[in-house]
Amino acid sequence: MFTLTINGEARDVDVDEGTPLLFVLRDTLQMTGTKYGCGIAQCGACTVLMDGSAMRSCQLPVESVGTSQITTIEAVEADEVGKRVVAAWIEGQVPQCGYCQSGQVMAATALLKETPEPSDDDILYGMSNICRCGTYNGIAAAVRQAAKA
Repeated sequence: MFTLTINGEARDVDVDEGTPLLFVLRDTLQMTGTKYGCGIAQCGACTVLMDGSAMRSCQLPVESVGTSQITTIEAVEADEVGKRVVAAWIEGQVPQCGYCQSGQVMAATALLKETPEPSDDDILYGMSNICRCGTYNGIAAAVRQAAKA
């Protein structure tokens, strides 16, 4: 049994210690905003914030979460930076298929929390999630817009 703090709420989960956080979120807690992509922590569709830092949840064992604060896409707008990122994503009409976008929004939120005025290089290296539709220009533009807001 683990007690996780997810989106500011303590949640008890009865799962094996090695269960990836992604599956705890999606299968145990029915929080399906965080997506399964590659399963090897490369694509970033599963990105959540752990104490404000972007983490790939598909390879993060639940036992390693401990007392960390987990934020998912369902609550990102409760954060002022996350709210600006979501607004920029909507205004810029960034998504095409949209599958990777929850992870992209979480990565952008973490980037802007760490680097409030990112350079183009900061965005290039900070936004390492994969988008199969190739919306990278729109993603970078939305990150720049959210930084200015």
